[in-house]
Amino acid sequence: MQRTVVPSQYLQIARDLAGRIARGELEEGSRIYGRSVMASEYNVSPETIRRALRLLSDMKVVEVKPQSGAVVLSADSARRYIENFEEGADVRSLQLQLKDVLNEYGDLNRRLTDLVGRLIKSRETFAAANEPFPNYEVAVPKDSPLIGKSIGALKFWQSTGGTIVAIRRGQTVILSPGPYAELYAGDVIVLVGCPSAAEAAYHLVTTKE
Repeated sequence: MQRTVVPSQYLQIARDLAGRIARGELEEGSRIYGRSVMASEYNVSPETIRRALRLLSDMKVVEVKPQSGAVVLSADSARRYIENFEEGADVRSLQLQLKDVLNEYGDLNRRLTDLVGRLIKSRETFAAANEPFPNYEVAVPKDSPLIGKSIGALKFWQSTGGTIVAIRRGQTVILSPGPYAELYAGDVIVLVGCPSAAEAAYHLVTTKE
């Protein structure tokens, strides 16, 4: 995932600038370099510099003037920023990074689901037993709409043409489950029927309502 702004970068830059102001390296009333110059100095984008200055502006450390850059307002505000604001800023940074990771996870999960779906559409993905009673295995995904529903309520045979002969749940195998047996996430349905019944069962457990 490409990012225009990396939160940890602009927070670090804001902290560095506040430190320079607090130490007097950048005096009150002095003008801070333009965004392009600072972007080159910190090796980041001008947008990252803009966010860092905006944060310091909100804390009254600097004043951002359109077309004129930023002017140092207060060394005291810079010290207060360093003393009181960093912990909260770090928390926000972690929250933003967590959000990015969750977005990446969602994208990977969608890609994985798509690949699994394309594989299962092939008859080769169903594990057939010896004739004349071939059986097939269909996994119940974690986001299946059928989780918590009973076999009887699903009208499994009417919907698929296949008969459930067992449910594999972790290390446990439930043989000949009755109509009141419920499906759990991660269950593997073992059914007897033709390949089209196995494919219909896959669509049944994966299709969103």
